[in-house]
Amino acid sequence: MTQSLIKNKVSQFYKGILKHNCREYSETDLKKSALIFSPHFDDETLGCGGLIIKKKQVEADVKLVFMTDGSKSHNHLMSGQKLQEIRRQESFTVAELLGLIQDDITLLDFPETQLNENYDSAVQEVTKIINKYQPEEIFIPHFREPLLWSADHLTTTKIVKAALKLYQKDAIVYEYPVWFWFHWPWVSLPIKTKQNRKTILKNTLIYGFGLRVLGNCNCSLYIGDILTKKRAALEQYKSQMTRLINNPKWATLQDISNGEFLECFFQENEIFRQYSKLK
Repeated sequence: MTQSLIKNKVSQFYKGILKHNCREYSETDLKKSALIFSPHFDDETLGCGGLIIKKKQVEADVKLVFMTDGSKSHNHLMSGQKLQEIRRQESFTVAELLGLIQDDITLLDFPETQLNENYDSAVQEVTKIINKYQPEEIFIPHFREPLLWSADHLTTTKIVKAALKLYQKDAIVYEYPVWFWFHWPWVSLPIKTKQNRKTILKNTLIYGFGLRVLGNCNCSLYIGDILTKKRAALEQYKSQMTRLINNPKWATLQDISNGEFLECFFQENEIFRQYSKLK
């Protein structure tokens, strides 16, 4: 049996586990107000872009908070200030395609990769935002996101949870995975760089071949009918999806694991870990 066939069979087995473990995110859920916290410009679309589209289709109130400024993704090739301007504008374009308007977006502009250094300030800002909008649902990165490229993800989750402790009302929390998908069997082991291969192996071993995260994900939203819209929205993050300058060192999402990582976000279901704030 080839490695590719083994990978496909195991991933299908995992999808079966997910289907068994997850309740369906319902029409009633779609109508609830939501506040979505995104560590970086694009995480919101990758992790719950389909959910945003579907919520706006039923005219739900959805607000989006970007935690960091987008200044570091390619700062070895372009100035941080220019990157910040580009990625901010991209987020407005993407938000419109998802069904949002600019007034639905809050930019906290903490320096990318340095969110933890601004933890206390971020908790204060997030507490104000939660109190202002008083959402029925709150979306944050999954608490078991691997650390590679995602320290801001885990810090975002910790910040929002700290703010929720100060919030006097209940809310349903949904955690969405992003870098969780960067391990076998969702991506292949034989990839181009030794460093990425080592990271995939590490993630695979630490997260029990994904079973620990799969066991924690208990809610699923069908997005098969709006995948084209989600893909079109993500494409507008041109700094992440294309090379803005003609240099092979400008990495794109498509470059990660030969495109296998990116395709994880275009499965027919978005998955979440759901629980009450009071839990």
